[in-house]
Amino acid sequence: MKYLLLNVLMLFFMSVENLPGQEKTEKVTFGAGCFWCVEAAFQRIKGVEKVESGYMGGTKAEPTYREVCTGETGHAEVVQLTYYPDSVSFSDLLRVFFTVHDPTSLNRQGADVGTQYRSAIFYHTEEQKKEAEEAIEKLNSSDLYASPLVTEVTKASVFYPAEDYHNDYYDLHGDQPYCRMVITPKIRKVEKQLKDLLRK
Repeated sequence: MKYLLLNVLMLFFMSVENLPGQEKTEKVTFGAGCFWCVEAAFQRIKGVEKVESGYMGGTKAEPTYREVCTGETGHAEVVQLTYYPDSVSFSDLLRVFFTVHDPTSLNRQGADVGTQYRSAIFYHTEEQKKEAEEAIEKLNSSDLYASPLVTEVTKASVFYPAEDYHNDYYDLHGDQPYCRMVITPKIRKVEKQLKDLLRK
């Protein structure tokens, strides 16, 4: 009877672990220009549970948006994703990353200029590092871009969440001129080129 009860409990906990919404998650952090743009793109991708805007890669602890904008903190504007690898692969996330910005533009995306807007992949696992480096090598060998990629591949360091007013910026302020002129075209590009990755 004792062993039967133990077996029943074991089966119960195994089934709980496999319930929808309880799958294993992973994290990755991307820098691809203004985090408002990148956040809006990844929020539309299936299998992405959470998108957090913030700062990473610099030396200043607890940086503010104003400080990061000076370009003197060493931090990049980033989004940190929590995603379900069973629903969206890391290689698919890389497809979104390379679609939503120009990875050949050094420290600049459009009118946003400075090291805080650099193209960067902050990996959380060695497998992510390997896949990112292989993707960059493959893209550099293709004729997709006229110039070599400048994307940095760096181990993730401390993530500093951005101020609250940056969260869901595009969804809340989509009618603002910057959103209409800069972010909306990026969203349309993702929707057109990556239909298979969009949420239903």
